[in-house]
Amino acid sequence: HFSGRITAPLLFAGAIAMQLLEKRNIFIGSRIKSIYNVDDDNFIGECINKNLLDKLKSMEFPVFSEEKKNAMKSEIQRAKKEGDSVGGIAETFILNLPAGLGQPFFDSVESRLSHILFSIPAVKGIEFGKGFDITRMRGSESNDAYSVEKSNIITKSNNNGGITGGITNGADIIFRAAIKPTPSISLVQDTVNISSMESTKLQIEGRHDPCIVQRALPVIEGSVALVILDLILERDGELWK
Repeated sequence: HFSGRITAPLLFAGAIAMQLLEKRNIFIGSRIKSIYNVDDDNFIGECINKNLLDKLKSMEFPVFSEEKKNAMKSEIQRAKKEGDSVGGIAETFILNLPAGLGQPFFDSVESRLSHILFSIPAVKGIEFGKGFDITRMRGSESNDAYSVEKSNIITKSNNNGGITGGITNGADIIFRAAIKPTPSISLVQDTVNISSMESTKLQIEGRHDPCIVQRALPVIEGSVALVILDLILERDGELWK
């Protein structure tokens, strides 16, 4: 149950959930934000749209920068050659969510998403919006002020990743998930023999993935789709009115 194979049901169920959400004009997509110490290019929030998500989904290695993609792949190949592994960060976008989903306390949108995301093997951290970088801002900067545009209430910024007080605010949800390096590696590692209670060495035979970040993207998207579908059904009782 520690294997990534446990995520197969999430892919099946998530694929169905995404089809239902897309009929409501809600779209989910991801990119590889970093591998090891190589970061992909940053983006301007206004550039995230369905066309970009479709483009990312069509890519074998979804990143914004071709140059950074090559650098990331080089780090993966280097780790593989050395019998080691690397991790990275997956960044996910949820577009066109209505405002008002979620609850302010135990069932906040962050709580619900984090609950299922931390159930995915290898996920070690989650941050929404600016995440930890929001601590470098003042409240006057980090608050997502509201404005009226074409008779719609919108936020002027999206520092909180589309969620305010645990409830969706109408902006796109943006979050990042930290994926740890694959623990099954070819290098000899220290362990213990629990029968003799002695220190010993462990060497795992067979084929090992030097990086699982790109494989984690559809799992994350499927998991997120299930949560969003649940939130809509809990509030509205149905998908369409």
